[in-house]
Amino acid sequence: MTPNILIVEDEVVTRTTLKSLFEAEGYNVFEAEDGSEMHDFFENNNINLVIMDINLPGKNGLILAREVRDRKNVGLIFLTGRDNDVDRILGLEIGADDYLTKPFNPRELTIRARNLLNRTLSNNDDDDLPSRVSFNGWILDGDSRSLISPSKNEFRLPRSEFRALHLFLSNPGKILTREQLIMEMTGRELRPNDRTVDVTIRRIRKHFESEVNSEDLIVTIHGEGYRFCGSVDV
Repeated sequence: MTPNILIVEDEVVTRTTLKSLFEAEGYNVFEAEDGSEMHDFFENNNINLVIMDINLPGKNGLILAREVRDRKNVGLIFLTGRDNDVDRILGLEIGADDYLTKPFNPRELTIRARNLLNRTLSNNDDDDLPSRVSFNGWILDGDSRSLISPSKNEFRLPRSEFRALHLFLSNPGKILTREQLIMEMTGRELRPNDRTVDVTIRRIRKHFESEVNSEDLIVTIHGEGYRFCGSVDV
């Protein structure tokens, strides 16, 4: 199956350039200039990856990203001219799988997109994970990609959070490096000053903090990575 990529970009020149770039790589490419057109394509096509600007007419990309995240098997890359730490971290907090700034290196973008598509479409993706994993009163539900608290609150997880948490639950008590986590989450290597892992762990911890005595389930091992300290039911 040839993956379907949706470009959400209001600049015609950039949108056309991206369409030509990914069509040359053999992908099916669709174009949308705003959120309304984006949703139209979702209704009529099986979209595998969205590459989206932040500065869009109507709803901006940060708002639309939350709506994309409701779709289970869609990767999301921000490609934007907003090159500052606040926007980058906010984009990752919302659940983007990757964030790249303009002007961009075409080869780097296609490699990142390919790695993310390999992750979302591979046989080892979410559909092959156990349907439910229980730990410390919590449940990680693979069917809905949700985290369910002991008090039955349900948190829908972006792919990055889901895969990171699943890796922790598969390796209780073991120290996981940032390199291991980023590869599991996005299929790419860790880059210098890359905060994707730290932002993702912070988001997972916020879910745990909603319940008493759950906030220390993932601890930081300084200079090495992170460790899950809970108990997985077997």
